[in-house]
Amino acid sequence: MDPVALIDRAHLARQTFGDTELAHELLGLFAEQCRSLLPGIVDTARPITERADLAHTLKGSALGIGAGRVAHLSGAIEDRLRAGEAAGPTDALSDAVAETLAVLAPAT
Repeated sequence: MDPVALIDRAHLARQTFGDTELAHELLGLFAEQCRSLLPGIVDTARPITERADLAHTLKGSALGIGAGRVAHLSGAIEDRLRAGEAAGPTDALSDAVAETLAVLAPAT
């Protein structure tokens, strides 16, 4: 999987065995997760462990569908939060999520 790709279509096709209907469904679920998880990840009023868990969940979802940039950034945020540090690139993650959702808009 390309770690900087918004969506690695070849990875997604492998994950879904070429089933375009399944791919479409997974992309829709991923978009929903982005919209529900991102606010909690960037919310500095939330406990660090909770934010790290949310980032971990988003990273796993992104890895599953080939959203390399979102996976990379959410993983970096998770690592920093688990180390007790400031979350780091939350603006970059927000941008990557927005760009990815824009690419998915016709599919979701």
